[in-house]
Amino acid sequence: MADHLVRFDAVHKAFQGKTVIGEVHLHVGQGEVVALCGGNGAGKSTLLRMLAGILRPTSGTIAVNGLRWEDDRRRYARQIGYMPDDYRFSPGLTALETMLFWARLRGLGKERARDALAQVGLADTGSKPVASFSKGMRQRVLFAQALLAKPPLIVMDEPTNGLDPYWMESFVKLVRQAAAAGQTVLFSTHQLQIAEALSDRIVFLRDGGVVLDGKKADIRRRFGAAGLQQAFGELFGIPGEPPESFDS
Repeated sequence: MADHLVRFDAVHKAFQGKTVIGEVHLHVGQGEVVALCGGNGAGKSTLLRMLAGILRPTSGTIAVNGLRWEDDRRRYARQIGYMPDDYRFSPGLTALETMLFWARLRGLGKERARDALAQVGLADTGSKPVASFSKGMRQRVLFAQALLAKPPLIVMDEPTNGLDPYWMESFVKLVRQAAAAGQTVLFSTHQLQIAEALSDRIVFLRDGGVVLDGKKADIRRRFGAAGLQQAFGELFGIPGEPPESFDS
């Protein structure tokens, strides 16, 4: 096994000659829960999409469990459960049918598909079309498919958007359980209270580069009792509370 489950080494990404990710070096250990935070255009989603294999770096390397996408795409993909920030569900398919589709891609059976729905509190909704679900319920379906194969790495882009307070708490518990079982979790969020409650480590991104990477206790020592709120304000020049929402 690799020393770090996840490795970004000198990763750079440009679109049409414009740099969106600078030379990022980021290493994440097994069982760590790491939050990516930052403002508009910080590069959070781009970084996660490269990790998931959806985008390719312009230069540099990304490895998961010692595997690179370029070397063995199938084995690389099996290491990751990916929850996108949005997904267009097939019209007419029920939650269970949707989960069964993903389960078959993973070589899993119907029982595991049902179990994954139950994990996110949707056991009694399997016969209902996903198109009829609220935003929060669709998020829970996407979370279920990320958990489906119990992969070494769970990657989530703004996973708590649309969740009500009850399921926000349940989400935190499920992620903590995954980490306790040895799974690594890397997620982006604009909700600093979720980063504070859930993560072992916070990585702030600005203009496609890492400007702060540290454990919560270290951030409090540096920025004071206000912790992430103070760090955000100082790093991004925004006094007081961060905005309600900002996209990457």
